[in-house]
Amino acid sequence: MHDLNPISRRLAILAAFASVALLGAAARYPGTYSAADAAKLDKLSAYLNAIHTLKSNFVQLSPEGDMVQGEFSLSRPGKLRFSYNPPSPVLIVATEGSIYVKNSRLNTVDRTSLSDTPLDILLNKDVDLRHNTAVTGIEEQPGSLIVHARANTTRSQSNITLVFSSPSIELRQWMVKDNQGGVTTVALSGVQTGIALPDTLFAVPVKDPKGK
Repeated sequence: MHDLNPISRRLAILAAFASVALLGAAARYPGTYSAADAAKLDKLSAYLNAIHTLKSNFVQLSPEGDMVQGEFSLSRPGKLRFSYNPPSPVLIVATEGSIYVKNSRLNTVDRTSLSDTPLDILLNKDVDLRHNTAVTGIEEQPGSLIVHARANTTRSQSNITLVFSSPSIELRQWMVKDNQGGVTTVALSGVQTGIALPDTLFAVPVKDPKGK
């Protein structure tokens, strides 16, 4: 059995942590946070608003326990990309208010509205976590600030838990709980911000015309 590399070990630890973090904080309404929590949300909002582009490696743990790796790219507002390493056939691109999932093995491209997923909280033009009604709470654990939010639509019951390092703020991880209760965990490493990302990176994926 091979030893896990550092990020895989970190993900295994954080996956165990996710089961606790996803229990969530008590739901709140804008304006009902304590002064301390409001200040934390404002600090995280300022961090996200300062990010125009971001690129990192990621490790993803599926609800079934399968692990895949790849490269994550973000361009605010409104664009992100998950490029999975082989042998995964999946490419995910968010652009123009939609999320596209391409499976090159099946030669399919599926589309869903970005608002049906809680990931849109990262892509808003002006992030204001304190006044965003999708945000349901914030908590602090040693070395981490944790924000709980839900999809900002009645069509979806999914929710997201964002984990930031603290006191030096950096987005490190998120966990998404889908409509069926499955939890997908994504951990970032080697985060770079403010780098040039070509628009072609976020082009809508299309089927292979030579595919079956």
